[in-house]
Amino acid sequence: MRVLIVDDQHMIRAGFAALLDAQEGIDVVGTAEDGAGIADIVETTQPDVVLMDIRMPEVNGLEATRTVLGMPGDPPRMLMLTTFDADEYVFAALRAGASGFLLKDATPEELVHAVRVVAQGEALLSPRITRTLIADYAERPPSPAQNMALLAGLTERELDVMRLISRGLPNADIAANLFLAEQTVKTHVSRILSKLQLRDRTQIVVTAYESGLVRPGE
Repeated sequence: MRVLIVDDQHMIRAGFAALLDAQEGIDVVGTAEDGAGIADIVETTQPDVVLMDIRMPEVNGLEATRTVLGMPGDPPRMLMLTTFDADEYVFAALRAGASGFLLKDATPEELVHAVRVVAQGEALLSPRITRTLIADYAERPPSPAQNMALLAGLTERELDVMRLISRGLPNADIAANLFLAEQTVKTHVSRILSKLQLRDRTQIVVTAYESGLVRPGE
């Protein structure tokens, strides 16, 4: 598992690199202090996961994330780092295709877990950031009915799966709720991602709220 760390604070880069390099199966292939030139760095280091700081002085993490995910081929997974649980870049980065967020005050165990989860193709949000995400949508007016047109191509069962994903349920729990085999749930998730042209479960959650399929508290 190849990891690239991009953060403007030297101590953060060095500390995270030392921690991750000490883990079995993880290799830190590079570090950078800014998002400038990120395409060349990614092309050279070929990471599976990029730990990307959101707030950097020259090219911020949001712009850098858009650049990386717009590269041809199979881009790396983007795990965003922030010191703020109410960061205005959170929603834009999720829409851009970031696989998750982690606060910089996370424990070493949480950091290692986050990298492994994201590398496996799953999505991850800090619990505090998840609460912020839900609270933000709770304060918005109801989405217009036409937004449901975004989901017109989904079957009723796929909509059921999408609702349960938005509640934070893993595949095993979704299967139990809907009396399905777990492999069947995985198939539904794959079809949702394909039909809506989304990258991962985090974007499924964002789309579910933006479309009005689910509302906070449901």
